Amino acid sequence: MADAIRSSGDSPSAPSPLDPPSRTICHVCQKQFSQYTCPRCNSRYCSLQCYKSHSVRCTESFMRENVVEELRHVQSNDATKRKMLDILKRLHSEEEEETMDEDGEDSGLSEEIIEKILSGGQISLDDLSTEEKKRFQRAVASGELSRMIDPWEPWWLTPSAGKIRLSQDGTQLVQPLAREEESGSSEADTDSSYLSDIPPGPETPLPPLSKLSSTPPSPLLAVHLVDIVYSYCFTVRLYNGDWQSDAVGSSMVILSVSSVLGQSGQPETMLEALSYCLEQTCSPAYRHVGGLKFGMALIDDVVSILSLGTPALICLLSDLQRLVQAGEREMKLEKPKRSRRTEVKNKLKLAERKVYFIMCWVREQPGEAWPALATIVAAEKKAALVHEDSKRVEKNGDKGIIQGKTLIEEVE
Repeated sequence: MADAIRSSGDSPSAPSPLDPPSRTICHVCQKQFSQYTCPRCNSRYCSLQCYKSHSVRCTESFMRENVVEELRHVQSNDATKRKMLDILKRLHSEEEEETMDEDGEDSGLSEEIIEKILSGGQISLDDLSTEEKKRFQRAVASGELSRMIDPWEPWWLTPSAGKIRLSQDGTQLVQPLAREEESGSSEADTDSSYLSDIPPGPETPLPPLSKLSSTPPSPLLAVHLVDIVYSYCFTVRLYNGDWQSDAVGSSMVILSVSSVLGQSGQPETMLEALSYCLEQTCSPAYRHVGGLKFGMALIDDVVSILSLGTPALICLLSDLQRLVQAGEREMKLEKPKRSRRTEVKNKLKLAERKVYFIMCWVREQPGEAWPALATIVAAEKKAALVHEDSKRVEKNGDKGIIQGKTLIEEVE
């Protein structure tokens, strides 16, 4: 008697021992008799092909469980790790090749440049190929490079700036442990830890002004100090706190922003000093840094530093002196045009002497002088902002004539 045939739509029932065994049609192809049953969904199928196509969920789960179970029995030895690392490297290379094919260009550096970087050497724009220069310039223009650089926090805005202690002669009372012999004092450890954020003060005692000049100091030195502090803040912010990476370039920035140090200027009022500094900040050479908005923020920096008092001012001027000296040393190693080199070297030497003189002057001033000076600078900034707002209102009103003296206009 022929076997009974049951289609996939028939409800399964337990076969009777008196009945012959039934035959079920494959649930997938509906053509062949089924020989197997899926252990997950109990679906009947006739072949491996039908099993693979009957349910993606069942097949993927089955494969995953088998792989996991197999991995449990694999011992992680060095050979296995190396093999897996090779696989990952190969996959990464394939992904990079696919990205290059999609973009149509190679986004990496040449092997020669990479080796130079890995060996600790420095590279300049001249070391790059024409294509690498184009990619670099695109990265600069798009802001991609700026996102890779951690923004620098100015030292005068850190809590450490309010804890600077100097001796009567201007040198630091506490030196970092790296510069002196080991000490078992926990107090010394604490003091040196916060000083790591602050540029060190002078290494040698500052002499009295009477030994530097026989004439009394100019009453305009307070105005000149604001000019110098502004130029320092501009430069270190421009170099993200790392002026040492380009001492010559940093020195040139100081000379260009400061009227006192770069042009032998003698500003007589706070307005005159700030006007020159802001004009340089908004000039075509530096406008990309932030223009007038950046200049106003720098005035806030000047106010903050003046509010910190004598110790912070001496540390700033000492750091500025080191900056100028480093620029002088590197200038000797370079070979610019002789006339240009002599002119710049003379300016740097004069700037260094001015910085040292005003540092000695700062040490002899009473502590209450600096909050008062900070108040004057803040008032000048406020007046400038009020003037800018009124000028904007007059322009919007189409009056045609702008009255009053303009503090600064951005150069278009």
